[in-house]
Amino acid sequence: MRIGLMLGYSGPKLELPLELVQEADRLGVHVVWTAEAYGSDAVAPLAWLGALTRNIRLGTAIMQMPARTPANTAMTAMTLDQLSGGRFMLGLGLSGPQVVEGWHGQAYGKPLPKTREYVSIVRAIFKREHPLVHDGQYYQIPYQGADATGLGKPLKSILHGRPDLPIYLAAIGPKNVELAAEIADGWLPIFFAPRHYDAVYKEHVAAGFARAGKSGAGFDIAPAAAVFVGDDIDACRAKVKPQLALYIGGMGAKDKNFYHDLVTRYGYGDTANRIQELYLSGKKAEAIALVPDALVDEVALCGPQARIKDLLAVWKASPVTTLNLTVEDAAALRTVLEALL
Repeated sequence: MRIGLMLGYSGPKLELPLELVQEADRLGVHVVWTAEAYGSDAVAPLAWLGALTRNIRLGTAIMQMPARTPANTAMTAMTLDQLSGGRFMLGLGLSGPQVVEGWHGQAYGKPLPKTREYVSIVRAIFKREHPLVHDGQYYQIPYQGADATGLGKPLKSILHGRPDLPIYLAAIGPKNVELAAEIADGWLPIFFAPRHYDAVYKEHVAAGFARAGKSGAGFDIAPAAAVFVGDDIDACRAKVKPQLALYIGGMGAKDKNFYHDLVTRYGYGDTANRIQELYLSGKKAEAIALVPDALVDEVALCGPQARIKDLLAVWKASPVTTLNLTVEDAAALRTVLEALL
């Protein structure tokens, strides 16, 4: 199991943990990932980090598909990949309706066919086998709408990108997980609980492989896990609970919250309902207090090094191939790396 570093997106001020990333580079960490929501973007920080590191791979987790045309995403990916000497890994996700329509001003549409089209176009651009032509439900290239000039023509990228540049998909729901296994090179799950892999994910991953006619060899299952090191386990867990409460309770609409649905599949349905009720009514502290310790221990690594080593045993026994850590500092990163020995 490889180790990655997950940076996430910024708060009100963008501050990159450059020394942490450079230490991860020196320690042989596999990849560093950046993110975006509706503030800082995922690309500019990664370009900055790529210029100041040597070996660590550079991934987006994720670039939001509605924020860019497929061609723009492919251009960005190929550019960063060549500037970094072939270190780029393209992580994509659709985001949710609130961000897609409320921030990007795009119709949310149907996630599965929209994602399938997007990835197909990006791969075609990478391969450069033919001038780009796509006639789909969501994307039409060249554009032929009623307001078209009629001057558009199929093109190939001037830049010769890497044909096999890896594409990862963020996916939570069963059908989205299946699609990721079918069309992507890797999967970026959030709040992944390895103990529930067989019951919640396994059949959907297998179905995706079967549809694509592939064995799954080389497919990278790359979840993220928060790490908080310390002797006071409750204090460490308390640092994880606000994010879980936010996503379970306040991310998305009451009847369309992917993270609420996920932890419900883990067996926390009643608690998830109560967290959501409290969070949406403004009682955030009470919602945070309701997040179960057991759920934290399933999706995060909290406590002293010996306990983290025990928790890691579950991750190592699962199909996870890259474990992406969110850490406070380089000491926490080294704690996990030493616990894996």
